[in-house]
Amino acid sequence: MSNHDFDLFVIGAGSGGVRAARVAASHGARVAIAEEYRVGGTCVIRGCVPKKLMVYASRLPRELRDGRGFGWTADSVRFDWSVLTGNVAGELTRLEGLYAKTLESAGVSIFRARAHLKDGGTIELSTGDLVRAKHVLIATGSTPSRAAVPGSEHAITSDDVFSLARKPERIVVYGGGYIAVEMACVFAGLGSQVTLVCRSDDILRGFDDEIRLLVRTEMEANGVDVIASRLITGIEKNDDGTLTALLSDNSAVNAEQILFAVGRSPNSSNLGLGQMGVETENATGAIKVDERGRTSCADIFAVGDVTNRVCLTPVAIREGHAFADTMFGGRPWRVDYESIPTAVFSEPEVGTVGLTEERAKQEFDDVKIFKTSFRPMKATLSRRDSKVMMKLIVNAKTDRLLGCHIVGPEAAEMVQLMTIPIQQGMTKAALDQAMPLHPTAAEELITMRSPFARHTRA
Repeated sequence: MSNHDFDLFVIGAGSGGVRAARVAASHGARVAIAEEYRVGGTCVIRGCVPKKLMVYASRLPRELRDGRGFGWTADSVRFDWSVLTGNVAGELTRLEGLYAKTLESAGVSIFRARAHLKDGGTIELSTGDLVRAKHVLIATGSTPSRAAVPGSEHAITSDDVFSLARKPERIVVYGGGYIAVEMACVFAGLGSQVTLVCRSDDILRGFDDEIRLLVRTEMEANGVDVIASRLITGIEKNDDGTLTALLSDNSAVNAEQILFAVGRSPNSSNLGLGQMGVETENATGAIKVDERGRTSCADIFAVGDVTNRVCLTPVAIREGHAFADTMFGGRPWRVDYESIPTAVFSEPEVGTVGLTEERAKQEFDDVKIFKTSFRPMKATLSRRDSKVMMKLIVNAKTDRLLGCHIVGPEAAEMVQLMTIPIQQGMTKAALDQAMPLHPTAAEELITMRSPFARHTRA
C-alpha cells in the first residue's frame, strides 16, 4: 500500500458516494472523495430535498382553503417566491455543511475538484493534483436529459427550477414521469398556469393503471392541463421574451418557461472510463457493473444512478454501504432490489411498493385485488371533492401480499410501513390480525376484507 495515497478514492459526493466513503473510513480505510460542485449531490442540492420543500409550499394554499370549513379565514395571505427560494437555498447550504462535516469527522479527505481516471490507479484532479488509490468508486449520479429539438436551449430542467428569479405565471412541463408530474403540481399549487405535455398516452407509465387515472383526474381538477400523446417538436422565443412550445399535432402552447423533465442520463462522460477499459452501455452511457458494483476494470466500482439500475436515492445509499462493508469491513452483503417503495409527491400524493395489478396478473395465475376509495375526513368540512384510493394486490393461492398502492394524503408515509410486510412475505390474513387505529386513513389497509374485494383471474 505504500505506492498509494488512499485505499479508496470516491468520485462524486452524492448520497451513494458519501455513504460509501464514510463507511469505508469507519472500517479503517484511507479514503478521499472528489466533488466538482457541492457536497450532497442531486438529492440534497438539486433534487429530493429542495423539491420536497417546494411541495410543502405548494400545498399550503389548499390547506388555507380547507381551513374555511373549520372556521378559519385568511384573507390577506400572499406568496413571495423570493422568500421561498431564499429559504430553500439557505437550508441546502446548511445540509451541505453537515454532509461535509460528517465526511471530515470520519477522516475522509475532500477534494473540491473534478476527477479524471488515468492509468495505474492514478486520478488527475482539475486542480492539477495527481493522487493514487488502490480502489476507485464512481458515484457521479445522473444529469437531466434534454429533448433534441430546435430551440431546446431556451428550456430549463429540474436543476434550474430552484434558482429561477421569479415564479412563472405560465409554464409548460414536458414529460410524464415522477419529476414532470411533481413539478407540474408544485407550480399549479403555487398559482401558475400549468400545461403538462407527455409523449405517452398517460402520465406515470409503469404505475398501476387505476392509480395513474386517479392522479391525472385530480391533477386536471386542480387546474393542470394534461396533453397526452404529443411531442414538443420545437421551441420559439418571442419578442416579448415568452416562449412557444410547438407540438406534434401542429398546435402550440405559450408560456414564460418550458421545463424539460424527460428523464435523466448517467453522468459518465469525461471521466476517462474508455482509456481504463470500463465498459458502458452504448445507448445510455450507464456504467456496467456486476452484483457487487464491480466494473469491467477490477479495481474500479460504481454505485447509484450512474449505473442506471434503480435510480433512487435510498438505493444508491444502500449500494454504497454494501460496497464499503464488503470491500473494507469483511462483511459482504448484497442489495435486495425486490419490493423497493417509491413515491410521487404530486397532488394527490402517490405511494407504491411491490407489483401493480397488471404485473401481478402476468406473473400469477390467480390474483385478488382489495380496493377502497373514499373522501378523506379532512375534506368533509371543507367540501373539497377529493378521493383517497388504496389497493392491495394478493396472490390468491398463497394469500401472500404482492403490492400496495395508495393515492392520497401521506401516501408515502403509509407505503413506507407497508414495505415491511410485503418484503417479508406476510399474508393478507396476518395483516388482517392487526388492530386498526381509528380514525385514520391507514386503518383502511387493515379493514379491507374479501366481501369488498374484486377477485380477478388472469
